[in-house]
Amino acid sequence: MARRFARTLCAAALAGVVAASPAVAEPSEPEPEPATAPAAGAPQSVASLLKQLQTLYRKAEEAGEAYNGTEEELKKRTAEARKLRTELAEARKALNAGRRDAGRLARDQYQGRTDFSVYVRLLLADDPARALEQSHVIERAQAGRSAVVDRLTGAEKHAEVLAARSRAAQERQRVLAERQKKQRDTVRSRLKGIEAMLASLSAEQLAAVAKLEEKNIGAAQGALTASGALDSAHPPSEEGGEAVRYAVEQIGKPYVWGAEGPESYDCSGLTSQAWSTAGRAIPRTSQEQWRQLPKVPVGSLRPGDLVVYFPEATHVALYIGDGLVVQAPRPGATVKVSPLASNPLLGAVRPDPGGEPLSTYTLPELPEGATSGADTGYDAPDT
Repeated sequence: MARRFARTLCAAALAGVVAASPAVAEPSEPEPEPATAPAAGAPQSVASLLKQLQTLYRKAEEAGEAYNGTEEELKKRTAEARKLRTELAEARKALNAGRRDAGRLARDQYQGRTDFSVYVRLLLADDPARALEQSHVIERAQAGRSAVVDRLTGAEKHAEVLAARSRAAQERQRVLAERQKKQRDTVRSRLKGIEAMLASLSAEQLAAVAKLEEKNIGAAQGALTASGALDSAHPPSEEGGEAVRYAVEQIGKPYVWGAEGPESYDCSGLTSQAWSTAGRAIPRTSQEQWRQLPKVPVGSLRPGDLVVYFPEATHVALYIGDGLVVQAPRPGATVKVSPLASNPLLGAVRPDPGGEPLSTYTLPELPEGATSGADTGYDAPDT
């Protein structure tokens, strides 16, 4: 669905339509969508149109990030359930073996063939001294019986525990799958709202929105530069340099919600894969990247660091130096280079806080058209 939607929005993306992104709530049911198209005969200001589009994209991104988070948890629970099923199968094999041993012991005792019965016969023999010399026979018999009972008891308890854990894991899978479906439906509904909004705008309105967007971003980037936050140059670590090279090589590939490459990406799919390629696994979603990775001041940014946007951490980009980031912006757009301030900045995190900075660093050559298209980034959905 995302690819079809991306084609629908292509013209709007080239015109530079803005978007925005909200928090990752976990919607249990698709919510009613806000009105999308301007009311007939009621002209709206460019700022109002821009705000509406930003709201729609942010709601879509909220649902998309929730879906991504659920998908990651579902992968973990599926792996856990698979492991538990394997362990349970082994435990049941051990339990069956214990039951067979216990059955043999019961038959031997019933038929008088146990070591203990041999010992009794020795006690009743004509030579009691010999029976005393053979006292180890009863000890072995008792130890053997105890071991069989202990193994059987332990196997039963272990199998019961594993069976309960396996049932719980399967139930958790079911709950997550239902949640994921609802989140997917919410994403699709919100994308349709964006599509309807864009379809309601004229070419002149789209151009005006793009112009306002560009003006706002320029002002934000100018203010950031004037603050001195970008004055210092900090070389990346070797891993950070590898992450930058990977991200730059993805420029021009389409944004697709939930995608992690290599043909398409969403925002956190791009950043997580860039660092995975560099040899370091980081969380999949922008919220978890912000929550789990060490935070760094914007004034200390070095290439490879992740720049996180919006109060709810629903968008992320990879810093490449010179006040620029590589990002996968939103549906209808492609991976591109943008100003650091292309979205409301929340902060930055560093996947390799202990990485030794390189002595020198040169930004990889950017392909032609690397900065083309809208600069705002929104992690909206796909499927």
